[in-house]
Amino acid sequence: MGSYGPSGTARGALLVTADGRYRVLVAGYSVSSYGTFLNMVALNLFVYATTDSALAMGLFMAVRLGAGFLAGMVAGRTLARFAVKPVMLWANVVQAIVMLLLVVTPDGGPRTGVLFMVSAAVGACSTVFIVALRSSIPDLVGADRRGWANSLMVSGRSLAMVAGFASSGVVVPWLGFTAAFLVDAVSFLVCAGAVAWLPGVARTAVSEKPVSGGELRERKSVFGAATALTAVPALGLMVCLRGIDALGSSSHNAALPVYSSALDPDDPAAFVSRFWLFWALGNVLAQQVIQRWAKRTGRSVGALGFGLGTVVMSSAFILGFAGFPMAATIGIALGAGAADGLTEVSYTSHLQTLPETLRGHAFGLSATLENLGFGLGMIAVSAALESFSALTVVAWSHGVAIVVAGIYLLRLYAVRGADAKGASGAYSDRRDGAEVSGS
Repeated sequence: MGSYGPSGTARGALLVTADGRYRVLVAGYSVSSYGTFLNMVALNLFVYATTDSALAMGLFMAVRLGAGFLAGMVAGRTLARFAVKPVMLWANVVQAIVMLLLVVTPDGGPRTGVLFMVSAAVGACSTVFIVALRSSIPDLVGADRRGWANSLMVSGRSLAMVAGFASSGVVVPWLGFTAAFLVDAVSFLVCAGAVAWLPGVARTAVSEKPVSGGELRERKSVFGAATALTAVPALGLMVCLRGIDALGSSSHNAALPVYSSALDPDDPAAFVSRFWLFWALGNVLAQQVIQRWAKRTGRSVGALGFGLGTVVMSSAFILGFAGFPMAATIGIALGAGAADGLTEVSYTSHLQTLPETLRGHAFGLSATLENLGFGLGMIAVSAALESFSALTVVAWSHGVAIVVAGIYLLRLYAVRGADAKGASGAYSDRRDGAEVSGS
């Protein structure tokens, strides 16, 4: 790793410093994620209370997803033009500003307009921030530490999600919407402070060979990222699978409240809260295993883990709506969370092996597909739930993901077979996709 110097002792000391600063960054990101998940509940309720319109609430979500979709298209170009640190810093500062603006805006017509401005700003800035963070992790901690770093990031976000959703039932009724918005604004400022403490991210080419079957032209454009994804065996299919997985995610997110209400009309939030609690627990437990394994071996989860994890995760979400007893459903939720965490780390780690000049564009393209899949999925699933059961809708949506994951695994198998016969490529030798990428 050229970023850390030739001396083993000096390199180790700098890695400790890099790891420590990265932990602070993840802590700040987790705090801002808590505020984001808290406000996913608070803002939706506030929009409905302000407009008294379910259509307005749907438009609010559509604006947020649409802004995230557009931001994903330009995120790579932004990172190619500006340094990573100020991009991450201002992404948080802007979100804090719009939340404070919402607090001070008086009731009436102006507040409705500000609400939709908040939706667009949060959707766009959160997408740009996560693209910047994911693409810069190899530069922050070293390419050989990316598996550990990705796992730590996913753990923090999972815990923040549970805390945000759980506390929304306390913060909003007891303290009101203004308190929730102020908490969210402060959470973004905390994350901005963590980013400000980072040293400037020096972008250098990673020392390990990129996951490409040949020489990739490192063009600073979204077309360069698209070229990379199509040139690397199975990587383009991996990104497509990620977008389809987002469509599947929209199905269980929309169906859980409906299914929970049918199970217990007197306490419709009971099943949802328990399911997400054990999902997060499974996710965090999986991250602990991944972190320890990465620390012991110096490797990150490979491409095969992404495909298998997607199959397990989608199957678990389908089973979660099958009406099993709560004890069995708890196990299913744990499995879904663990597989979800595995796929997240595997996917992120794999894209991070692209050359630095393409990494931001690839993650931006991925974010665009994920927002598109989730947004279209929410529309289609919401309509389907009017006519079909939650189990049917989730089974169809996640079933598509399982089929595409099967195609992806067959493609990986074909690539590995070709490499075993002496072909050079992304998965030859120690990078065969079923293996892990390591030093």
